[in-house]
Amino acid sequence: MKLCRYDDDRLGLVIGDQVHDVTQAQTEIRNSTPYTAKVDPVVAALPQWRSKLEAMAKSAPGKPISQVKLLSPVAKPPKILAAPTNYGKHIEEMQKFRDTVPGLARFSPDIEKAGIFLKSNTSLVGPSEGIPMRFPDRRNDHEAELCVIIGKQGSDIPKEKAYDYIAGYSLGLDMTARGAEDRSFRKSIDGYTVLGPWMITADELPNPADVPFVLHVNQEKRQESNTSFLIFDIPKLIEFASKFYTLYPGDIYYTGTPEGVGPVKPGDTVTMKSLPQLGELKIQVRAHDIKA
Repeated sequence: MKLCRYDDDRLGLVIGDQVHDVTQAQTEIRNSTPYTAKVDPVVAALPQWRSKLEAMAKSAPGKPISQVKLLSPVAKPPKILAAPTNYGKHIEEMQKFRDTVPGLARFSPDIEKAGIFLKSNTSLVGPSEGIPMRFPDRRNDHEAELCVIIGKQGSDIPKEKAYDYIAGYSLGLDMTARGAEDRSFRKSIDGYTVLGPWMITADELPNPADVPFVLHVNQEKRQESNTSFLIFDIPKLIEFASKFYTLYPGDIYYTGTPEGVGPVKPGDTVTMKSLPQLGELKIQVRAHDIKA
């Protein structure tokens, strides 16, 4: 099943190239979820609501996905986790950059030592919203990643059971402004956490350990890799993070980026492609709108 959010916070099921509106279900789910719940309501409700959503979609007219404005498929993640330095060749390419920025060398290239970092929920955007570049005088890089969406609450999860806690997957960009500041500070700029075009449920991705993906900036290929090259694979990432945090339905986990990261500027188009079921994540880089 493919779930998307679009236009004015509507929920849809993607079937072929059509979006079928099931917003009524989203409203009912949200209304029945306690305000204090540490979950994304729709993701938490998927096991109980899946058949209902599919039935609603069959009776709802379709609308071409090209005619909607896609938002992040997860509306209210309890937290956004991200794995640094999780591809060997990316570690190699960043070593030269680390040597040129004062203070950057304090960040360990060893994920076990560096740990997982968090990104602000308010930095999350979907394809239609664009990436606003707040610091055009600095190097701002794209980082293509497969994202895991947690579906069940858990802590101290052994890697052997990790897949039981996954609701689904999506494509993502962990944008970053390079510099010596803390990772979370530079990576939580408005619009610097991109997710989309939709979320697929876990059954749509039979082998998450073998997912190819490629990223282009305009017509230039920048990144091409496969999750088979992850240093910490997905089960290990979940085990690692859950030693420190309780994971909740709707948590988004960015699994790391491979080599080929590079700068973007306003006017660029960033496109990430993977397996057909994951779709195409396409987003514009734009100038930051200065607001009082």
